[in-house]
Amino acid sequence: MNKITERLYNGIIKENPTFILMLGMCPTLAVTTSAINGLGMGLSSTVVLALSNLIISALRNIIPDRVRMPAFIVVVASFVTIVQFLVQGFVPSLYASLGIYIPLIVVNCIILGRAESYASKNPPIPSLFDGIGMGLGFTMSLTIIGLVREILGAGQAFGKQILPLADASTGQAGYTPISIFVLAPGAFFVLSILVAVMNVVRKKSEEKGKPLPAAQGCLGEGCQGCGFASMCSGKSMEEIQATTEKSEKE
Repeated sequence: MNKITERLYNGIIKENPTFILMLGMCPTLAVTTSAINGLGMGLSSTVVLALSNLIISALRNIIPDRVRMPAFIVVVASFVTIVQFLVQGFVPSLYASLGIYIPLIVVNCIILGRAESYASKNPPIPSLFDGIGMGLGFTMSLTIIGLVREILGAGQAFGKQILPLADASTGQAGYTPISIFVLAPGAFFVLSILVAVMNVVRKKSEEKGKPLPAAQGCLGEGCQGCGFASMCSGKSMEEIQATTEKSEKE
């Protein structure tokens, strides 16, 4: 498997940011009320991921180590602003649905995590495809969650009615939407079901001798040297507390 294919496979399957690493939970749970919203947020994040990875990698030998985090945030924020204006100008309905979550891409731990763990340490082209792979994995996850919620909660798919609705006034039989799935609790229900499915896939992969990696937070390869070590979802509470206390003492 060549380097580019490996980075794409890594982001979409092997270290899927939502189902494997459990990152970016805020937009995952908040915007996936429909497949269109999930797709829009995922593609917006993909553009920011790919371009910020490319620029950060190209500047990795120029940016001083002591200011790398502020520099990364400036780069990411610049691309987020561009994406925000484009979405607002060309897809205003999607912009209205996503609202504040587009600007919040700046602090999405997937974006900053890949900048810190991969783009700042690798050449531009692999970093570009690492961002594309992670972005497509995030897009796939959000779209699947949004599609499941939309079908169960409204009988629709991408805004189109696919399940005829029951009509009590005429006695017409049909699908009765489970409205909880388009509400906040529905996001947790669907996410938990899909993560359970991923765990089954993981188990079958292990039985075939091709185990998927355990969730390890932003790096996906260990926490050493990560600028977000105290927040990493791949660490135990004891490790997080110890890291936080050490940082406070320093």
